[in-house]
Amino acid sequence: MNAVGVVVEYNPFHNGHAYHLEMAKKTANAEVVIAAMSGNFLQRGEPALLSKWARAKMALLGGADLVFELPYQFATQKAETFANGAVSLLSSVGCQSICFGSEDGDVNRFYQTASFINNHHDEFQMKIKYHIEKGISYPSAISQAFKDLSPDEEVIDLSKPNNILGFHYLQAVQKLAPSINIFTVSRKSANYHDEHFASSTIASATSIRKTLFSDDGSIQGVKQYVPESTYRQLVDYYHAYGSFHSWENYWPLLRFRLLQTNPEELRRVYEVEEGIEHRLISIALTSNSFYDFMKKLKTKRYTWTRLQRICLHVLTNSLKSEMSNHDEQVKFLRLLGMTEKGKMYLNKMKGQTSVPIVSKLSAHQHEPAIKLDIRASRLFALGAIESKRQLLLDLDYKQPPIIIRKQNKNGTQ
Repeated sequence: MNAVGVVVEYNPFHNGHAYHLEMAKKTANAEVVIAAMSGNFLQRGEPALLSKWARAKMALLGGADLVFELPYQFATQKAETFANGAVSLLSSVGCQSICFGSEDGDVNRFYQTASFINNHHDEFQMKIKYHIEKGISYPSAISQAFKDLSPDEEVIDLSKPNNILGFHYLQAVQKLAPSINIFTVSRKSANYHDEHFASSTIASATSIRKTLFSDDGSIQGVKQYVPESTYRQLVDYYHAYGSFHSWENYWPLLRFRLLQTNPEELRRVYEVEEGIEHRLISIALTSNSFYDFMKKLKTKRYTWTRLQRICLHVLTNSLKSEMSNHDEQVKFLRLLGMTEKGKMYLNKMKGQTSVPIVSKLSAHQHEPAIKLDIRASRLFALGAIESKRQLLLDLDYKQPPIIIRKQNKNGTQ
């Protein structure tokens, strides 16, 4: 069975994602779509709106056939490490191709960009270092360094978030799994960071979340931008757990961690560098919300995203010694869910995956990489209202992989 892989967060799954899955299958001429999906915390260093289980179900109802969790060790990292983990995962489950969404939409331009940078590697790295030393963030330095080289050939815009990720997926494939084919699909109507609805049916996940968290927002307000199955999951999740998840849910926990931990201990936490531990502590003393804290913490040198990732690693106490992964490979495949077709694919792949498939957590809970995911899930559960936290705390051990049976035309089973 020909399988195409996608790298996703689905925060939440919306109509643009459904289009991407449809086009991925069509473009790659695939029978099965396999998703490498971030767990309860995401690449931008923030909690997911809903649990990984709810988002996995959205994905399966929306067109994916298998959903595997991208481990915390990769899912909450910079673009390069995130991409290495995702490509490693998809390669491990036998994907013949990977299809990603991008602002550019032309895969040839990604190859041309990679070739250009490889041919100017030393100069490119020197330019990046020069701009970082001037005090700008690493992503901005990459974009500026690329502009400085002024390539004449057709290349992608590396200031665009999905282009950046797509470029790193291509680099990861060339390094880790060169036999995998790469395809890209243009994003429809809405851009990644759009905070307002751009069309009558397509919206960015950012604008959907903004509506759900706005003062007058309601789940009804996003109904036209998500499949009916997603809308039902949003309603059911809110009723089951009392809220969606945002950084504000975790601010009291983060503030407690910062105020009861000394600078020496904080320096052991992943990404805490250059004396920022002192700023973290001093600003926590005077901040009344996570947003207030972040506004005071933000500098030209650090992007909002990197600061969120630092805060996340402090919250989960993820140490430098735990987060390093020198061989850039996933050590296990945490299966979150499957359709009947996905189950058939797994049966055909039995014994052929390069790393073990984990469907029952208790048998693997003492493995170092899985310990990180368990810790992250436990912290995530504390973002629910108090009376519902135990339900989320139990999920990682009690929830078996979701199985979606054959659906009728309106998406119900």
